Amino acid sequence: MGEVKMKESAEAGSASVREEKGVHNLADAPEMVRLAREALEDKKGQNIKIIDISRVSVLADYFIIADGSNPNQVQAMVDNVEEVLGKAGYECRQIEGYGTANWILMDYGDMIVHAFCREDRLFYDLERIWRDGKLVETDI
Repeated sequence: MGEVKMKESAEAGSASVREEKGVHNLADAPEMVRLAREALEDKKGQNIKIIDISRVSVLADYFIIADGSNPNQVQAMVDNVEEVLGKAGYECRQIEGYGTANWILMDYGDMIVHAFCREDRLFYDLERIWRDGKLVETDI
């Protein structure tokens, strides 16, 4: 994974920030979210929430948060997301936490997937932390 160069022009503003976030076209984010949600559902991911954080953070446009009942299920959920999005041409930039599988983070640039074991999700409560984002209905 190479470093992303920042635009040096003064006019860059939020457009350059968006270019830094991901290598995908910004219009791809809703499609990535839809595919990731379906992949999580296929592996029985529970309490799937999609939060639009584009107006409150430059980290990404969307967070997808889901939980599973045990570490093996959480790994299966993440494996399926990576496979489905990979087949669609979306490459995961980084995966963190796969070994312990209590909280696995998948960075797709414009979208970040958080897959938790249920107890850890309740403990970290990302929905509360990111409450300034907009909860997205599942028909994205």
